[in-house]
Amino acid sequence: MSESIATGETRQQILILHLAAPELDAKTIAWALYDGSKPKGEKQMQTGDSDVPPYGSVLDAMRDGWNVIQLATMPVFRGGHEFEQGHLPYEYVLERKVAKR
Repeated sequence: MSESIATGETRQQILILHLAAPELDAKTIAWALYDGSKPKGEKQMQTGDSDVPPYGSVLDAMRDGWNVIQLATMPVFRGGHEFEQGHLPYEYVLERKVAKR
């Protein structure tokens, strides 16, 4: 166990990945990152900051130490509404602890 974790000097990061399909290895199509280790007043990630996602898939993020804390719920498409636009259905929430800055 690292010293910062043992002394409670960690902060949480939350990563939200939206995938093209429900499989954990599906391509990331949208994302957001909230970093609790950044000091108050320091800017968090903003929409459009990057065209390249931090990870290509949830599985890639897991391999880098992120923990999945929410799986996507499967969308229910009612007959005749299969092609309507709406929210991105395959959302996964991940977290990890990092050393306090």
